[in-house]
Order: sequence, then C-alpha cells, then structure tokens
Amino acid sequence: MFLDKKQIVEVEKTIEDSIKRKLREYEPETNYMPFHYRLLGKDRIALYSFIHSLNTTFGTSIFEPVAEILSRKNFIEAHKQYRVGNLISTHAQAEIQKIIDELASGQRNPNKFEEIERIRKVAKSGNLVKTKVVKVDILLKDKDGMVHMFDLKTAKPNISEFKTIKRTLLEWIAIYLQREPDAKINSYIAIPYNPYYPRPYERWTIKGMIDINNELKVAEEFWDFLGGDGAYEELLKCFERVGIKLRPELDQYFSRFKD
Repeated sequence: MFLDKKQIVEVEKTIEDSIKRKLREYEPETNYMPFHYRLLGKDRIALYSFIHSLNTTFGTSIFEPVAEILSRKNFIEAHKQYRVGNLISTHAQAEIQKIIDELASGQRNPNKFEEIERIRKVAKSGNLVKTKVVKVDILLKDKDGMVHMFDLKTAKPNISEFKTIKRTLLEWIAIYLQREPDAKINSYIAIPYNPYYPRPYERWTIKGMIDINNELKVAEEFWDFLGGDGAYEELLKCFERVGIKLRPELDQYFSRFKD
C-alpha cells in the first residue's frame, strides 16, 4: 500500500466533492448547435461541455489539494498556493533576464543548478524592488531541508508559455534566496499526466528553455515524488473508484439533456 487508508479517504473525498460541486454550479453552454445536436445528441454535447469546464478548474480543485495530501507523509512541510514573497533584487532581475536571453538565443543549454547558483550570487545585491509573482502551486520541504516549488501546468503548454514559466521558476528562486541566501532549493514544472502515453513526453517547445532532467516532472515522476513509488497508480485507482461511485449520478444528471 503506497497510500495509507487516511490518505485514500482524503483523496477520494476531495475528488468526489469537487465533481459534485461542479455539477451544482455548472451551467451548460447556451450556444445553439443544431448540426451537432442532431449528429451527437444534446446529452453528449452537454457532457463534452462539462468536461471542458471541469478541465479549467482541475488543477486548483483537484490536483493541488491531492498533491498536498500525498506529500504530507514524506515531507516535513507541504503547502498549496504558497506566497513566496514579492521582494527581488535588481541584480537578480538582471541575471534572470540574462539567463532567459542566453537560452532563447541558443548561446547555452539549460542547466538549472548552474542557474540557481548564478542567482544566489546576486540575490541580495542591488536594490530591493517589489514584483508581482504568481503563487507557488505546491511548496514542499523535505527532511534534509531542501525546498521544492512546483508550478502545475496543463498537459500541453505552448512555447510562449514555457518562456513565461521559466521566468516564474527563476523569480521564485530569487525571491526565496533574497530571504534565505543559503537555502537548498529548486523549482519545477509539474505536468500531472502524459498526453502522449505510452510514448515519452517530448514537447518540442521545452527544448532549449527547460532543464528536462532537473526542472520537469511528468505523470508518475511527479506523483511518485510526492507520495512515494507507486503513488501514481494508487491515485488512478482512487479516480476510478470515485468515477464508478458517481456514474449513476452523472448519468441521471446528463439524461435530462436528451431529446
């Protein structure tokens, strides 16, 4: 058993509550699509619209709280939607811009550990300025004091998004090191599942910008990192059990859209 009974109960309740809440709040698309209705049926169109609506909130309503639950047993701290701060040094900002420019122009290959040390050297030099930065989706601290910060993303970010994500990951590092210059730290992109399965995740937009070995965790690698080896498979079983439990309720809900 990779997840204990308490974790399984918490995970399944989180999933179930999120789906039921979405059903209560969901308003089907009002667009009139006569060809689609006749071809597929209104109930299937309503179900597709519901899935699309659910996908937009899956990260905050399910993945983030589930990630926090899975992490509690293996990490001494686990936080979701963590405010890393808003003060960054001007020299760190300049160094981050230099790193981004070097990667974008192909002058160097991404090396996250080297980039962190470059930022560490200037994290407290220059003037401190306020900056707007997104919250850390998941922040963990392990038993060795290492801080891990995750930005959970949809399965297929585009190239412009990856550049923005890269900057955010480096800014988190700079802000944290400004307060704790000796901290052991890393930041990552986390992608909850691999849309290319069974092929490996090979998104061409990552190349040249993201250190794939040290800055990206996809599917099993992410969930097993949080909950231990086998956590990903256990998590899939949790989703399956909740799906079976809710199927009659879902079927009844969408049956009202049939002609």
